[in-house]
Amino acid sequence: MSDPGKIIEIEVLRYNPENDEAPHSTVYKVPFTDDMSVLQGVQYIKDNFDGSLTFRWSCRMAICGSCGMMINGVPKLSCETFLRDYYPNRISLEALAHFPIEKDLVVDWSGFMEKLESVHPYIIPKEKRSPEEGEYLQTPEQFGEYIRYAACINCTLCYSACPQFGLDPDFIGPGALAILHRYNMDSRDGGATRRMELVASEEGVFTCSAAAYCSEVCPKHVDPANAVNINKINASKDYFLRFLRPKGES
Repeated sequence: MSDPGKIIEIEVLRYNPENDEAPHSTVYKVPFTDDMSVLQGVQYIKDNFDGSLTFRWSCRMAICGSCGMMINGVPKLSCETFLRDYYPNRISLEALAHFPIEKDLVVDWSGFMEKLESVHPYIIPKEKRSPEEGEYLQTPEQFGEYIRYAACINCTLCYSACPQFGLDPDFIGPGALAILHRYNMDSRDGGATRRMELVASEEGVFTCSAAAYCSEVCPKHVDPANAVNINKINASKDYFLRFLRPKGES
């Protein structure tokens, strides 16, 4: 039960493309307890004030990555952000920055999904093995090379934090590039050459302006900025090594 004596103002940027010419803000006074997350506050608004309020959520455990929103201008997962940390001030909620708004706090992720698909986010076997030959073995050291980047939950907070993605929506972006790096670093994978063409492309790593805010907001500490920087180095090496290879050797 919420303590009726403790109330926080939540300002939500509302937008219904069927009725609204532009987004507009609505303020709600929400009773809360110290264990209530921002997501629970939004759910309280939907249950008690306006059932048409639209937002995404699934697991409420910072695993699914679907409840991201701009909280006081910062991209965060609303399920792991608590109302108590903003009280007694008003808290403002908006849809994730740099994405088209579908309705209220829900954005269109189709562009991100296309970018994710383009990096081949799966293992392309270095060598084919039959079931009879057994599994692909990997040492703990080899596993450690990429495990940090495998923690990405596709929440797209890094895209909302990325100033370059805000200027250039075609930029592959920090999240997809971190996942690309995860598979390139996997000892079982043989698709790095294919992915490096994308890394070095016009919308690849060199579009990054190195703000590193993407890593700051990542809820899983994936450090996409580091993945981008490593691949800037790798792409530069690939370019200059071409001049050292014998003619006819790719």
